[in-house]
Amino acid sequence: MKIGIIREGKVPPDARVPFVPAQCVQIMQQFPVQVVVQPSNVRCYSDVEYQAAGVTLQQNLSDCDILMGIKETPLAELIPNKTYCIFSHTVKGQSHNMKLLQAILEKNMELIDYELLTDTNGTRLIAFGRFAGMVGAHNAIWTYGQRTGGFTLPRMKDCFDYAAAKMHYQELQLPPVRIVVTGTGRVGQGAAEVLRDMGIREVSPTDFLQQHFIDAAVFTHLSSRHYMARKDGKSFDYNDFYAHPGHYESAFGAYATYCDIFINGIFWDTRSPLFFTKEEMRQPDFRIRVIADVTCDLAPTSSVPSTFKASTIADPVFGYNPFTESESEPYQPHTIDMMTIDNLPSEMPRDASAYFGAQFIDLILPELLNGHSEVIERATMTRHGMLQPRFHYLEHYLHQ
Repeated sequence: MKIGIIREGKVPPDARVPFVPAQCVQIMQQFPVQVVVQPSNVRCYSDVEYQAAGVTLQQNLSDCDILMGIKETPLAELIPNKTYCIFSHTVKGQSHNMKLLQAILEKNMELIDYELLTDTNGTRLIAFGRFAGMVGAHNAIWTYGQRTGGFTLPRMKDCFDYAAAKMHYQELQLPPVRIVVTGTGRVGQGAAEVLRDMGIREVSPTDFLQQHFIDAAVFTHLSSRHYMARKDGKSFDYNDFYAHPGHYESAFGAYATYCDIFINGIFWDTRSPLFFTKEEMRQPDFRIRVIADVTCDLAPTSSVPSTFKASTIADPVFGYNPFTESESEPYQPHTIDMMTIDNLPSEMPRDASAYFGAQFIDLILPELLNGHSEVIERATMTRHGMLQPRFHYLEHYLHQ
């Protein structure tokens, strides 16, 4: 098998790679696989680093069996009749990527989506979620510093790696800011990890609402049982909530009156209620001034109604004016600052790439080399110019 690592062509560019140079070498030593790399000037690992490790650079990848990238491949760069492994962001019928899915079908390509590589319980096997949460938390604190002028913190993208970022955390002097993190998966865990590394004290949801903490920065980490409640007043039940989210209503309001920074890391079901409404964001007791929406689902199908666009690494924050319900300049007294970057792990690309590659080598590459793999089958969206049976529902979105 010959694997080609494609050049990332999406704009804005993504610096991550599926395999770092040492992992390419490891693959070729341990498996009957050749790995080549298409030259690129945007990767976090340079062409020189791949060459120094003994990895071949190859401009034309048409002789490769599998082409691996990170983000969506531009239509003009797709090679017909090939197998692509990428994050296609099409499984939810995302309108902005339906042209990509249509082109993949027309070009008789096989699409294996990383997002769909799961075990038999539906748990994802590989993901960048931890790093999205880590960068999201870092950016949330950075945004608050920009807003208040009370402290300085370099951007994560300007740190060589996370070890370098942690050196800055040792010198960080934060005011008594109050932070809420939602999501108990990889994203939420990554966000909590960074807040702890910053020396921010973690407190229980109950203490967060009942104590003042006037001398220390604190955060609390909420699961769905803390911010959702049954409409009929019955006790919260996880299984019932995930099966019937429409039976629940938001109970987040209490936290919104005590919280300065909100870091959102949930997987949101479109049947679920919003954390809060636009009307509630206008109320005098709505305290949140910075929202880091790591989830970055775009309104109106989002858990945060002010996330109506994705920001970028180059321009990470926009202001939301709750009284006009429109975008404005950030860091104003009457605005809420929105950090909604949708490719956050690209700010910490070396760490994120090494982690992702290690997962792929351990859990996915043996499946790819297997004659028939249920793991790969579950993640294969297209084959021979057709949607696979599990994804026939996407026909509706393709022809809208």
